[in-house]
Amino acid sequence: MATQPKQPRQTEFVFRSWGGKRSGAGRKPRGESPGVPHRCRDELGRCLPIHVTLTVAPWVYNLRSRRSFRVIEKALRLGGDRFGVRLVEFSVQGEHIHLMAETGDTVALGRAIKGLSVRLAKGLNRMMGRRGRVVGDRYHSRVLRTPTETRNAIRYIRNNHRRHMAQVGKLLPADFTDPYSSCCPELAAILPAPRSWLLRAGWHRGTS
Repeated sequence: MATQPKQPRQTEFVFRSWGGKRSGAGRKPRGESPGVPHRCRDELGRCLPIHVTLTVAPWVYNLRSRRSFRVIEKALRLGGDRFGVRLVEFSVQGEHIHLMAETGDTVALGRAIKGLSVRLAKGLNRMMGRRGRVVGDRYHSRVLRTPTETRNAIRYIRNNHRRHMAQVGKLLPADFTDPYSSCCPELAAILPAPRSWLLRAGWHRGTS
């Protein structure tokens, strides 16, 4: 009995996707714990104040020292008004810096903060006699859209050192002026004057 010829079988094509969300994908955190998450920045559309926080790596010297602050002051002088971004307030703590910026362009903000970070890294590394990373992670930013938000952020920046001292049980006198912040009259002049309504006048209308 003759056998029937085998019919050819169609080979199945298995589609493999290399895109999309995958477990464990993405850039790994620097250090023992993750830092600021990598999220899309808000699109502003108009000039608004932004509270920015820069944190330095653990091995960087105390920023609230005269030699460290000389580097920071120079970086702020040179980078305080670039790419359409104006830095109008600052407060330097031991391992981080608070800034109040104003801009209408998040891309420009990223360029300005990157430029400032590079200036800080070069200057602080030169002072410490070392090489490598200085800024600890991505910067943190918060867009301020109302007089109350802006008022609270300005007070937070200006009183940041007083707040840190209170946390360790050290109360500063009422007339204390932080020599490492834009509260100091001699240092206020190193930054440009604000142009946005919220930073010129609007924040005075905010409620506590």
